[in-house]
Amino acid sequence: MDAAEWDARYVQSELVWGAPPNNTVVEFVHGLDRRVPRLPGPDGEVPELPRALDLACGEGRNALWLGTHGWQVRAVDFSQVGIDKGRTVATRLSRSIRERITWQCADVTEADVDLGGPYELVLMVFLHLLPAERRQMVRRAAAMLTPGGMLLVLGHDSSNPERGHGGPQDSAILFTPQDVVADLGDDSGIEVDTARQILRPTESGDAIDALVVATKPAP
Repeated sequence: MDAAEWDARYVQSELVWGAPPNNTVVEFVHGLDRRVPRLPGPDGEVPELPRALDLACGEGRNALWLGTHGWQVRAVDFSQVGIDKGRTVATRLSRSIRERITWQCADVTEADVDLGGPYELVLMVFLHLLPAERRQMVRRAAAMLTPGGMLLVLGHDSSNPERGHGGPQDSAILFTPQDVVADLGDDSGIEVDTARQILRPTESGDAIDALVVATKPAP
């Protein structure tokens, strides 16, 4: 789907994905802000808050949760409608939380898009790309991590159309945990902590997701 198609989908209801964050994101990220070291950014300054990048943030549910839990967040998506809906939800929060979130409408697959960085956390949650684009995005995300930082990749598993429920049916954009590990390769400089399938309850039954969590070793 392109940006116009996602704009049309997001405009149909208040929140397509609901307001709460993804449960797997919460499980693996909760408390990370207290564990990960904060190192100087490009300006040489040590940030007051840990920094997170939410790639293909949609309507911003994970970015908003991060903002309320002490993260400075850049939330990026190519759907302007999705970005605007995230901003609207943020207006219901305190000013201090709103100011922690930077909203950016951009196609994250374009090499010339400035995604900032470095980050203590990078999320790639339900960002489905063709294999070559996915590999480039995964490796770019890994390169933006600070020492001690975490990359979390989560999406519909390749087995979901046959054995699970919901999600895209195009096998070309689905992936397995092993696909993401292979995308990272041996020279990415980060270590894979978790690579497995997980079940996600839906109204129709359990969906099968692919999860990879990796960290960049701290010195």
